Amino acid sequence: PQSLLQAYAKFSGAPLTVNTLSSSWRAPKGDVPVLISEDIVISQPAKILNFLRKQKYNADYELSAKQGADTLAYIALLEEKLLPALLHTFWVEAENYCSVTKPWFSSKITFPLSLYLPGKMSREALNRILLTRGGPPLYSLTEVEAQIYRDAKECLNLLSKRLGTSQFFFGDTPTTLDAFVFGFLAPIYKVCFPRVQLQEHLKQLPNLCRFCDDILTCYFRLTVSGHSPAGQDTADANLQKLTQLVNKESNLIEKMDDNLRKSPQHPPRKLTTLKLAAGGEESSPLNRLSP
Repeated sequence: PQSLLQAYAKFSGAPLTVNTLSSSWRAPKGDVPVLISEDIVISQPAKILNFLRKQKYNADYELSAKQGADTLAYIALLEEKLLPALLHTFWVEAENYCSVTKPWFSSKITFPLSLYLPGKMSREALNRILLTRGGPPLYSLTEVEAQIYRDAKECLNLLSKRLGTSQFFFGDTPTTLDAFVFGFLAPIYKVCFPRVQLQEHLKQLPNLCRFCDDILTCYFRLTVSGHSPAGQDTADANLQKLTQLVNKESNLIEKMDDNLRKSPQHPPRKLTTLKLAAGGEESSPLNRLSP
């Protein structure tokens, strides 16, 4: 969810800042990630995306009605077919959880949450998998695991066929669907796991790997070595100042003409050029991405 929301914020221009969880964490029911805007606390990715859209950070304002329907259908496919395998890979598979997920996640949150939260999320992941896939005819955990990985590989194949040679799923501008796909694929693609069943299949689909690499390079400003290009911090600071000025001007215009409130004020950040990058296994800080 975190990489999904970060990608959506990049695509829509939302000024999102990522912070470490502290002991004063106010998330309801222990959900992560959490969006805090002034006195508003929102958890769950769908609710956070809705909040951003209400603030006019909309990555889908150019989509047709059919494309909007396709977006909902593919998101449902991701959550039904790919999410269970993703949860299993990170939170249930013992070797992956003990050697990668738990140490990384614990290092990003403060004490005492670091002792409690990883185990809670692991139990919730297993319960969610069993709740949705543990009924007849799949009775044993082994059968459930085999089925969820078959479904996940089929989903990856469908995504690869749908993307084809395009830059993004609906042309040359990233949308909510691209954010969802990236949020699901990038952790699988980049994390170094002891057990890599799903990762191995993903790396056999070069267009999906290229899709992840291009977004990391163009929107997260990561080079092959995983470092930001020189001067990017200054460019980002200037972009933030410009966004603030645009927001102020927008507020003034809205007071003068209520009709303008129906128009998105923050269009997606469209690339003028996009350099295609070959999919590979290069090392980067995103080798420690968490879903």
